[in-house]
Amino acid sequence: MTERNFTVLEMRGLLVVSGADAGAFLQNLVSNDVDRVSPNRTIYGTLLTPQGKFLHDFFVAAHPAGDGAYLLDAEAGRIDDLERRFGMYRLRADVVLERATPDWAVYAAFGHEAAPALGLEPEAGTAAPRAGGVTFVDPRLAALGARAIGPASTITRLLEESGFVRTGSGVYDELRLSHGIPDGSRDILVERSFPLECNLDDLNAIDYEKGCYVGQELTARTHYRAKIRKRLFPVRSERALPATGTAITLNDKNVGEMRSSAGRRGLALLRIESLKSAREQGLSLTAGETEITPDVPAWMVLDDTADAEPR
Repeated sequence: MTERNFTVLEMRGLLVVSGADAGAFLQNLVSNDVDRVSPNRTIYGTLLTPQGKFLHDFFVAAHPAGDGAYLLDAEAGRIDDLERRFGMYRLRADVVLERATPDWAVYAAFGHEAAPALGLEPEAGTAAPRAGGVTFVDPRLAALGARAIGPASTITRLLEESGFVRTGSGVYDELRLSHGIPDGSRDILVERSFPLECNLDDLNAIDYEKGCYVGQELTARTHYRAKIRKRLFPVRSERALPATGTAITLNDKNVGEMRSSAGRRGLALLRIESLKSAREQGLSLTAGETEITPDVPAWMVLDDTADAEPR
């Protein structure tokens, strides 16, 4: 990809967390280290159940207005639930939860030297206030490009003046899938999935050095002691991939299921051993009637799949 593109991420919403206790409040709940957030640094994190299962994922940025406020870039369709769950923990803390003004939007900016075009170092999480909002390199993976949050009119102008051309969200979705990056509840089952099964630690959502947060004990125990038997993998096919939830089989045995897809690229939750078995036996994995090939992204730390076909 030599051109630069941007798209409005209409499925994203913005929650503002402010007040004197906002930082400490988030630090006690979020799986990443909120103390690292600054005008020059944005993080990716999750809210988990006490049992360590996925509830929400989001980006946490310093609000450009200052005053110690934070901007959370989260799933728009589930932002009511995120606000409600945060509210359960607020108690007497000096914390205000509110939506960003309606004229604010979330953008993805990607393609050739996207980060430098916005004055950012091409390092995951690097941020800077721009155009009345904030721009940052995707903290999950720098190869995804940058995100921009702020007033739609000024952010659009910034992107166009920086050499980006507007495109549909499907182009960005294909980029996301080609790198094997999950998209919230489209790929991660709410109250059922563990974050390590969905690669969220490899994608910088979890800080194992910070203090306690909701779900921390189970997450740390799984990281240090447990064997992960299934993971999300990018998959590809010679034809369009089937719908989310389609069973994936090897030798007529169920070994996983499809998650989101776009055209011939998608994500699938697979048993790790099935990748090794398919390779050793020269067999294909099948999603419904469609043969699929799993890939192991370069960012994934997974010794058990050393024999799987590389991307």
